[in-house]
Amino acid sequence: MAKKSKKKNGKAATAKAAPKGAAPAAKLKGKDYERELAKLHAELVKVQEWAKATGAKICIVFEGRDGAGKGGTIKALTERVSPRVFRVVALPAPTEREQSQMYIQRYLPHLPAGGEIVIFDRSWYNRAGVERVMGFTPENVVQRFLELAPSFEKMMIESGIHLFKYWLEVTPEEQTRRLTARIDDGRKIWKLSPMDLKSYSRWYDYSRARDEMFAATDTAWAPWYTVRSDDKKRARLNIISHLLSMIPYKEVKREKVKLPKRQKPHGYKEPNYPYKWVPEKF
Repeated sequence: MAKKSKKKNGKAATAKAAPKGAAPAAKLKGKDYERELAKLHAELVKVQEWAKATGAKICIVFEGRDGAGKGGTIKALTERVSPRVFRVVALPAPTEREQSQMYIQRYLPHLPAGGEIVIFDRSWYNRAGVERVMGFTPENVVQRFLELAPSFEKMMIESGIHLFKYWLEVTPEEQTRRLTARIDDGRKIWKLSPMDLKSYSRWYDYSRARDEMFAATDTAWAPWYTVRSDDKKRARLNIISHLLSMIPYKEVKREKVKLPKRQKPHGYKEPNYPYKWVPEKF
């Protein structure tokens, strides 16, 4: 189990940063990563079955710098579990109607019901981040959000939701490398939006916004967990391992699976049908 953080004045203590100049850990080898990830996937399946059996409600929020690896982490979390239980929420820009609603109203329908695990790929904290830095929301509205967010999250937890908030932090150099790599990669160019380019130039505005967001919303009941993500593979393993340590799940006993006997053909014969087979190029 993870060590509990010390609390002071209702706030959760933030983990100390590594000493400046400390040598980074060696990159994790692919085989080592896959081996450890497979073990964690097996545990995530246990969490899934436990949530279904007990009606547990789990909400996981991922925030962080552009290019910090949120999408890859979410993919690693969900690739071996059921999308009916592990549900990913990545909302587009709000519609005109949504802009006229109470701000949190947009997110309420997506919160987990019993037996669900909801993962927010960015969340209500858009208000404290991109909306603030890019000038989409007046400063007084942002300040009011920062005041109210802890109370909203306390209500979530008191309703039985297990809430976990992760901030992925990447260095300026690694962010530059990753965003540059997207420019000429046909698989990744869709990840580089005009908003990403504008955000890239405002590194320190985002730093200030992050710092104030942490100061206001890093509470004892809903702390922020910060992750170094220059090494994507290590970050994914660390996040999943930490998440598992925080969820009070137990393995649900299941009957041993045994395939039944397949029925006999009883005269059935394959038809002489002109199937339109997919060309086998590989």
